[in-house]
Amino acid sequence: MTYREIEQKLSASGIDNARAEALMLAAHAAHADEQQLRPFPDREIPDHDGWLAGAVARRLSHEPLQYILGVWYFWRQEYEVSPDCLVPRADTERLLEVVLGLLPRGGRFLDLCTGSGCIAVSLLCERQDATAAAVELYPNTLALAQRNAALNGVSPERLMLLSGDVLTGDFLAPLGTFDVIVSNPPYIPTQDIAALSPEVHCEPIAALDGGEDGLLFYRRILLGADYRAALRRGGAFCFEIGYDQGEALRALAEEIGAECSILKDYGGCDRVAVVQPREA
Repeated sequence: MTYREIEQKLSASGIDNARAEALMLAAHAAHADEQQLRPFPDREIPDHDGWLAGAVARRLSHEPLQYILGVWYFWRQEYEVSPDCLVPRADTERLLEVVLGLLPRGGRFLDLCTGSGCIAVSLLCERQDATAAAVELYPNTLALAQRNAALNGVSPERLMLLSGDVLTGDFLAPLGTFDVIVSNPPYIPTQDIAALSPEVHCEPIAALDGGEDGLLFYRRILLGADYRAALRRGGAFCFEIGYDQGEALRALAEEIGAECSILKDYGGCDRVAVVQPREA
């Protein structure tokens, strides 16, 4: 196959960005740089082991490209990805920008529902002075986060990765306090999941389902006295949110007497909620 032929197949299957994806698949199969292949769309791509044909078939079935490649880029780092985690998305980089602006020198943060570990690891790569703890419920996903920390040179001394259920908070007591508690939790209302794209349906449903109104995790974290006790004086909760959840986060913040700022992503959608308890 040539990458032009791959593009035509993907396009006919209704896949957006068919050209870019075809080039990524072709480059991966050829162990070549995309720029090397771009000028030669009709050059046959060697496929001695059948990987390319299989990869194209998988993509035509709407399996996410990231899972097929097995790696993806987020912020300035490369991450191993698999169906055990959500695909890291560029929109989430807005959350990192906000946390970087809030984290004091030598600061410490807690990452809830860490998944691939991309938020915690990229923050620590950016801020060599910081340390963190990150929590994940599922063993295979936690192991993936551990591999990604090692892949990007983040030591266990700087990032404590631990198993725990964010909805119970049973891991909190020994951890001490944090300057920032950050999370990209499941936030899609249960009834909306069926309408998501076929690609999203390949991702773990537990990382998507935010309960009946999508607010299950935000409500538990913000209204839980244990989480508030884990936040240092002057600290902040930072969440990725859905485009239509800003007012709901403001209402939750008001219940605990906190200030809430809603920040937009670069597409103009509400993306980040910063909740800061008012000092007594």
